[in-house]
Amino acid sequence: MKRSGRAAALCAAASLLLACSGPAGHRILTFFFDGVPPLRTAAPSGGGGRPGEAGAVAAAGPREHGPYAAKLCDGCHEPGRGNVLVVPADQLCGRCHVVGSGKAFVHGPLNAGGCLVCHDPHASPNGYLLVSASGEFCLRCHGQRDLRPVEGHEAGGPSCTVCHEAHMSDRQFLLK
Repeated sequence: MKRSGRAAALCAAASLLLACSGPAGHRILTFFFDGVPPLRTAAPSGGGGRPGEAGAVAAAGPREHGPYAAKLCDGCHEPGRGNVLVVPADQLCGRCHVVGSGKAFVHGPLNAGGCLVCHDPHASPNGYLLVSASGEFCLRCHGQRDLRPVEGHEAGGPSCTVCHEAHMSDRQFLLK
């Protein structure tokens, strides 16, 4: 029995050592461990350099919020009380995340403590745990016909965050 246990441990260790790169290795790591970071691939030429923008990161599965991935539910939820939060939802994210302050213009949901309008608190297949893909994301609230007729606002234009900050800015319309 000892010999078979050692052999199994040796096989598992070899699998993990071989799993250091590539999609197949990533699948092995995620099978054995929770909270493995998303698989990163090189951005195609011309792809954005910021995570969450097209071409920057390809994930093998959903991205997970750190405490959720580590099963630290009590950081946000009352122990034994299901979905009851430790503080009101509009105050929860600010307990750990510092977005900054002192800017003249703040995105409406952030100003109201509505982080969950844009971000999923547990897991998402999208960068920054966004609730939808970045190409269509801003248009969930800001309709295409409501945008000023300027270059870049046409359908299929560049990602909104090329010109606009997502959270706050000293410039009107959250311009960079």
